[in-house]
Amino acid sequence: MTPGGADTSATAGSDALTAGSGKRLAVLISGRGSNLKALIDACADGRISGRVITVISNRPGAPGLEFAHAAGIAHAVVDHREYPDREAFDQALAYAIDATDPDLVILAGFMRILSDAFTRHFRGRMVNIHPSLLPDFRGLHTHARALASGASRHGASVHFVTPDLDGGPVIMQASVPICPGDDPDTLAARVQLAEHCLYPAAVGMICSGAIQEQGDHVLCDGRPLARPLQLDDLPEAATRCAGRS
Repeated sequence: MTPGGADTSATAGSDALTAGSGKRLAVLISGRGSNLKALIDACADGRISGRVITVISNRPGAPGLEFAHAAGIAHAVVDHREYPDREAFDQALAYAIDATDPDLVILAGFMRILSDAFTRHFRGRMVNIHPSLLPDFRGLHTHARALASGASRHGASVHFVTPDLDGGPVIMQASVPICPGDDPDTLAARVQLAEHCLYPAAVGMICSGAIQEQGDHVLCDGRPLARPLQLDDLPEAATRCAGRS
């Protein structure tokens, strides 16, 4: 156990980043970890110039921890239920992250609202993926809200994390159609297919140095983005409605 109660049962020695192998990535999860798996695969095949050096979950039984175990990646649990308040939990979480010295902190289905102090500590080097085309539908239940709105398109956004919940500068988005007969589950499945391409693409650009945060803006190759980058290279199942060509 580390100070603050973080359980770091892991294979820490096996995943030290070697010289020239790119950025050190820390991934935070709470659940299944499908975006974590997409990131691990993208690092392995060279789409991301980096390596996941640790996976941290706030839930001891998070299925996504199995992806880390299978890949020989150090994994830890910082259980939020063991702390009296959000600030105490965030301090322990920051300690666990800082101990691994990452270049980038990646929230991949991490279902905790983070304190202002925590987000300021990692400002400019922490990103999140949100299941909507921000600034639309910040917060929870995005798929149901998109359907209720009558929108024709939905999607996902990768953004830098700031104290403003789901309000940080948006780096890249992927858009999918809302199809006749969709319910929140079918729409979520289509968005998730897009996420598995979107997150590695955005993280890859950050690791290459092409993307940076400057104040409230995203810089791409040193120039402010007027609007988020759009990822169009998506699997067919994410871009078409069933029964339509």
